[in-house]
Amino acid sequence: MYGRMARWLLVILIVLALDLWINWPGTSFLQIGTWGREVRIRQGLDLRGGLQVLLEADVPANVVVTSSDMQTVRTVIENRVNGLGVTEPIVQVSGTRRILVELPGFEKTEDAIALIKETGLLEFVDAGTTRLVQGAEVMTDVRKGIAQAQPTPSATVAAAGITPTAATTPSETIYHTVMTGAALDTVGVGTDSLGSPSIDFKLTSDGAKVFAEYTTASIGTYLAIVLDGKVISSPVIKNAITDGQGQISGSFTIETANQLAVQLRYGALPVPLRVARTETVGPSLGQDSLRRSMIAGAIGLGTVILFMLLYYRLPGFLADLALGLYALTSLSIYRLLPVTFTLPGIAGFILSVGMAVDANVLIFERLKEELRAGRSLQSAVEAGWSRAWPSIRDSNISTLITCSILIWFGGTFGASIVKGFAVTLAIGVLVSMFTAIIATRTLLHLVLDRIDFSKRHGWFGI
Repeated sequence: MYGRMARWLLVILIVLALDLWINWPGTSFLQIGTWGREVRIRQGLDLRGGLQVLLEADVPANVVVTSSDMQTVRTVIENRVNGLGVTEPIVQVSGTRRILVELPGFEKTEDAIALIKETGLLEFVDAGTTRLVQGAEVMTDVRKGIAQAQPTPSATVAAAGITPTAATTPSETIYHTVMTGAALDTVGVGTDSLGSPSIDFKLTSDGAKVFAEYTTASIGTYLAIVLDGKVISSPVIKNAITDGQGQISGSFTIETANQLAVQLRYGALPVPLRVARTETVGPSLGQDSLRRSMIAGAIGLGTVILFMLLYYRLPGFLADLALGLYALTSLSIYRLLPVTFTLPGIAGFILSVGMAVDANVLIFERLKEELRAGRSLQSAVEAGWSRAWPSIRDSNISTLITCSILIWFGGTFGASIVKGFAVTLAIGVLVSMFTAIIATRTLLHLVLDRIDFSKRHGWFGI
């Protein structure tokens, strides 16, 4: 018995040491050998403030939007918002035709919407001898979907997003697309010869080959650079571009150049989107909510600790120690995974504190019954735990099943609030089972087995 308790005590001490290391003030990164991980508290939209945008597929109701299309949209948008430098963004599919985007700490509503909803179709268009005005809307054969019958390009060229190079067009108002933005390899922001912001790009090997052939044969003509049907610039091809590198210049600011670079770098959306709803949360409101939540949590935790100490006396004190281990371990897991804290998430954590105490209450009430029946303190501890365990197990499993359903619901329908609550509650339940099964039981045996109950009835509230 004592050998087993000693081993569990060692486990508890190791867990406590890790908890103190992770949660020590100033700790932001853990390094163990070659493994390293950032550890810090991540605040969600409702605590930190920011922007929430609900996007919807902008297609007729009778047009089928597949789940694969929506997952592709989610990936592209996620890459775009990551390119904005937003920390801990949340991008998830909501239902069958919607995308929910949460940008904590981001306040530029118009910039965010313009970036994440644009389809981002870049085309290098053969304009012939016509100089297209910047901002003009043009129709291309790719956008029209009536590409001319041309010799079929190789599979690799097609995969690069390149269309056959042809000088003729089906009609006077439809321009031929030499290649699309899918042929881009890298995109960045630079400066042109006048020192103005520009977009510098490098093509894939297949794209560079086709572009070299086209520019060699088209010196003196205009090559329009078109984004979503609007002309960005329309330069004259003065020399053949054979190195696969180029520059898009126009009336860019640093902000618009960065925005365009992000769009081009992370691809085009397969489905056009419209904004169904936007909501801005101020940081002051979020911080006030966090402060009030922390006060409420501290009051609740303090009340529970005091109740356990006054009603159960010595066992209650040991349960309070286990409860402290529970809180530290839960916080460590939140920082390691990481879990993004939201107000519902904090509520889930506080609720799990009550469930952790509930397990101890069941054990201690059984312990009292066994002591009143005349058992020794050591056998009463073991009998009390074994009889309380089925109730603890069944209630926690039921809660975990409910949490699993809520996590699935929140992830499927974009209800991040529901998902945040369920995740923190599930983690809390699992940790509470550890503290109830291991920590409380071990502490009870280590302390109570050495006490003469016949002389210490008052220590147990009996």
